[in-house]
Amino acid sequence: MPARYLAILALLTAGSAPAQSTAAASAPGAAAAVSDIYRSVVRIEAAVQIPDYSTPWNSGRFTGGIGTGFLIGKNQFLTNAHVVSNASRLLITVHGSPRKHPARVKFIAHDCDLALLEVEDFSYFEKFPVFTFGDVPQLESQVRVIGYPIGGERLSVTRGVVSRIDFSSYSHSRADSHLIIQIDAAINPGNSGGPVIQDGKVVGVAFQGLRQADNTGYIIPTPVIRRFLKDIEDGNYDHYVDLGLATFPLFNPAMRRALKLPDDGVGVLVTNVTPTGACDGILKAGDVLVSIDGYPVDSAGQILLEGEKVDLNEVVERKFAGDTVALRWLSDGTWNDRDVALKTLPPSRMYAIQYEKKPRYTVFAGLVFQPLDTNLFASVKMDDVNVRRLYSDFVPKGIFTEREDIVLLTRVESDPVNSQLAGFTGLAVDKINGTMVKSLQHAHELLNPATPPEFFVIELFGAPRPLVIAGNAVAAANERVSKTYDIQKLSNLEE
Repeated sequence: MPARYLAILALLTAGSAPAQSTAAASAPGAAAAVSDIYRSVVRIEAAVQIPDYSTPWNSGRFTGGIGTGFLIGKNQFLTNAHVVSNASRLLITVHGSPRKHPARVKFIAHDCDLALLEVEDFSYFEKFPVFTFGDVPQLESQVRVIGYPIGGERLSVTRGVVSRIDFSSYSHSRADSHLIIQIDAAINPGNSGGPVIQDGKVVGVAFQGLRQADNTGYIIPTPVIRRFLKDIEDGNYDHYVDLGLATFPLFNPAMRRALKLPDDGVGVLVTNVTPTGACDGILKAGDVLVSIDGYPVDSAGQILLEGEKVDLNEVVERKFAGDTVALRWLSDGTWNDRDVALKTLPPSRMYAIQYEKKPRYTVFAGLVFQPLDTNLFASVKMDDVNVRRLYSDFVPKGIFTEREDIVLLTRVESDPVNSQLAGFTGLAVDKINGTMVKSLQHAHELLNPATPPEFFVIELFGAPRPLVIAGNAVAAANERVSKTYDIQKLSNLEE
């Protein structure tokens, strides 16, 4: 998988704070009393049901967790997405009060680990002060972290110093990177979603720590928060847009000479253009990108923006679907200038952990088929080189244009009709009865025709032979498997 999908580097300029929708709005820490400040930071209890991808017909295991949130507007509590992901029930508790308030998720953005909650009855919170947002804090400046970390039941307040402003991965989705701020205060379980305060304003949301180091925590800064809040203004979260390019640094002098480029440290080599992406049909592999929205791109793929060197994709992350970006590039000795319309790239979400979705599957005569994604990759051992290739090439090489899903044989529930087939688990399905399988839905239809064929012939990538099941034996096998393994539904095709 190209680094593009693991590192969409982001820095959004700080705009004005979102309009407050209550007359009681004030900057906690300024006019509000300390007790009022703490009332606006709430404890979130989540009852969670985690899907079981290894046996997808099971309901999954139940667990729970504690997190933090804070009030940013009328019936608007900001927190982390990972605090409330897969939650079946949410309860909010105010500092110093035993009362629990039922809540629900209004918006959630797993790619930037943010969520907005609302309570069923907001009347209790009407006069609470509302947090406002500040700018990105300076290096070596001090911040306060407020939350409910493990080690006690009551509110905790710690102080830390901003030690690094960087771009790094957000562990919640495992596939996204944005602006991140490191502080020398630990972010422990329970702290997640809590406000990080400086000069009476929120400068970030606590969201993850570093296990390999002591007193190292990370916060989501306000540019990322503001983009999330801007995105949901229309009532939907639409995700980040993507340029659909993979690039390679042009440090090597010999490579620059081969491309007929001066040794001026400008330009990066385009190594891949994602099919159907924003740049498909415009740029191609081998082109040299030299500027984006008027900012020169250096040979490391960075631009100088507001006095700081940042990744060129920074410009893209400031924008939304339908916005344009101006590109200048060299192609076969010819200079080109063009405005490119940006759009999201939904197939790339295959590389991200999915939440609030039930596993899709279909069971056929004891053979269990599931679509390949990162959730499945994290749950089932995937050793086959063909599966790994299909996974890594799914977006960069446009496999998704032919196959909406990569369908895998993940289990064989033992039955007389499928004896000697257990060794084929973990392989991807190529064809069923000679027809290329395009999706799990398509596989299900091919395996359940109105009139069964004499034999079902299932071809797998890399298998020495096809799997052959007698058509007249399938119905009885399905009935036996359902009863023996307590499978209430032989398929779930909807997420």
